[in-house]
Amino acid sequence: MKYYNPIITGCNPDPSICRAGEDYYVVTSTFEYFPGIPIYHSRNLVNWELRGYCLEDASALALDGCAASGGVYAPTIRYHEGTFFVTSTNVTDKGNFIIHTKDLEKGWSKPVWVKQGGIDPSLFFDDDGKVYFTTSFCPDGENVEIWVSEVNPYTGEMLSEARLLSKGCGGKNPEAPHLYKINGTYYLMLAEGGTEYCHSETIQRAKQVYGPYEPCPHNPIVTHRDQTRDNIHCIGHGDLVEDQNGNWWMVCLGIRTCSKFQLDLLLHNLGRETFLVPVRWEDGWPVVGKEGHVETLTEAVLPGCVQVEEGTADIVRADSNEFYDDFSS
Repeated sequence: MKYYNPIITGCNPDPSICRAGEDYYVVTSTFEYFPGIPIYHSRNLVNWELRGYCLEDASALALDGCAASGGVYAPTIRYHEGTFFVTSTNVTDKGNFIIHTKDLEKGWSKPVWVKQGGIDPSLFFDDDGKVYFTTSFCPDGENVEIWVSEVNPYTGEMLSEARLLSKGCGGKNPEAPHLYKINGTYYLMLAEGGTEYCHSETIQRAKQVYGPYEPCPHNPIVTHRDQTRDNIHCIGHGDLVEDQNGNWWMVCLGIRTCSKFQLDLLLHNLGRETFLVPVRWEDGWPVVGKEGHVETLTEAVLPGCVQVEEGTADIVRADSNEFYDDFSS
């Protein structure tokens, strides 16, 4: 099947994804806007429905005095033993927090706060029951690093001291850290290069959760910083998920620039959107998209039921968000 990128249009940056059985959920950043952290649902990774928001109560989302691009940054969503967890940062309030629910229809818990500093928090549930909390942290005020601690995800209590996990793979501003354990190996995936036109995604692996980590020999695993003739740019800030058929995918942010006469103007007005990229594994490393690039029209084996566009044989029809209003009322 073929599908079009982006899969979630408009201002939907910093996507994170999880799977619960045959259902998929994505959350994105909302910054200074209320309610906070939309949660989208899909069964085929292309057709997404807004199911609500994780932060719908003013007591859970303090935005007093919030400036533009303040507020809620880069949420991560995880599903573990029947419970959904979301962790994020409110830079206008007390920093990093975790919320949880067993039933999305009944809403989310009140935030519990984690003392570990930094932004872009993520949760990793290891096989031994330990839960690790990673952030992008700048302890000296100059150098951005990835730090990790063990936490209780229900209370936010740190069960260990935070310690340095990685300094990245050479790009500026290593952030959006996500830990995974795949076939017994630990992987640490990061966004590097800044969220502008040099944005990219890198990955490292280790035998132990605390490392040492070795970088992927073909880092960055996805980037459009060298795609000067394409209108998709700023690709990065990704998250991985395995579908029920054993296929792997990455969601990431990107922008679509304004183009005219096949010239890329390097200007955009739609915000950072959510893109979907197929992933395959070679020699224990992920190979993302087409040689590390994201295509507007992508061919892959999608999970779940799909509908094709009328008059086509194999292009998945995305949900339409078009509407008409003549403002007469």
